[in-house]
Amino acid sequence: MGIISWIILGLLAGAIAKFLLPGRDPGGFIGTTAIGIAGAFIGGWISARWLDHPVTKDFYDSATWAAAIGGSLALLIAYRILFGNSRN
Repeated sequence: MGIISWIILGLLAGAIAKFLLPGRDPGGFIGTTAIGIAGAFIGGWISARWLDHPVTKDFYDSATWAAAIGGSLALLIAYRILFGNSRN
């Protein structure tokens, strides 16, 4: 997949992660979107590096989506832990 595909996947994964983990985010919509994109990249890298599931060229691969959503959830949780009290 190309960089544009990963960005689109990250946007969708960020939206899904936000749906699965509702609540106020310190960064709002822009921060959640950036976390989704970064989570997709990190989830794909972890999947390829340590889980022996290289990222395929297919956009609709379920393991790629699971890695992207998992990475987005992990980053969203870490972001809330680190910066959760900055927005009231």
